[in-house]
Amino acid sequence: MSPPSAAVTAELREVRGPGAIGGGWRRFWDLLYLMSVTEFKRTYFGTVLGYVWSLLRPLLLFAVLLFVFTQVFRIGSQVSNYPVLLLFNVVVFSFFQEATTLSVNSVVAQEGIVRKTQFPRLVIPMSIVLTALFNLGANMIAVVIFLVAYGVDPMWTWLLFPLLVAALIVITAAVSMLLSALYVRFRDVAIIWSVAVTALFYATPVLYPFELVPDRFRELVALNPLTPLFCQIRTWIIDPDAPGAAAAVGGWTHLIAPFAIFLAICAVGVWVFNREAPRVAEEL
Repeated sequence: MSPPSAAVTAELREVRGPGAIGGGWRRFWDLLYLMSVTEFKRTYFGTVLGYVWSLLRPLLLFAVLLFVFTQVFRIGSQVSNYPVLLLFNVVVFSFFQEATTLSVNSVVAQEGIVRKTQFPRLVIPMSIVLTALFNLGANMIAVVIFLVAYGVDPMWTWLLFPLLVAALIVITAAVSMLLSALYVRFRDVAIIWSVAVTALFYATPVLYPFELVPDRFRELVALNPLTPLFCQIRTWIIDPDAPGAAAAVGGWTHLIAPFAIFLAICAVGVWVFNREAPRVAEEL
């Protein structure tokens, strides 16, 4: 037994906040669905056109780009089914752009929840991604109708489109996690990403097919992890005679680099968010 005069020392341990997923997966999914549906309704609440705006925004951008690239630069005359290809690509990229841009300050915007409750932090950026996915689903209904009306025949490869969407969701979620976690500490992230996502829009085969990229830039564009997705979209959805992802970039071996970058982005996004999630409240 220690003498009464002996000093009693207690080990001080760091008290960390809740992690990325607090309270279990079931609670996580319930909160994710609730926040996404609420955000989707709130976005268009009080507007005259309501949910129609989710379709009008990409359509207005499509109309401007179609005029520029068919009447000014004349790229449309060189590409089969260019109007539907442009519309499809714009709608799909808008999902990535919308989700990642809105996710940047999503955690900071929910400061009240983060500070006062044992809230799973991952729900916040993922609810933004899911809300953008709702918009994509609504837009795709109109896009498919436009495709058929334009004269694009349905193909069995349309059934493979969810695979491309799944891959796009994964990288969108990873980027959203990374940006939302970094923004808590570094507010410059919002400005940097607004410029970066615009540059990425033009560095991805959205406005043009990959084969029209000048040779000196082709290897650089091929490194973009979004490039194979949009090349495959063109082959599976619009034009079965167009080169697929592997053929467009010069063979399967040339897909190793963008695939490695894809995996690296996902790994870094998950690692950074898991590391920063318990510290969010003290950083705000």
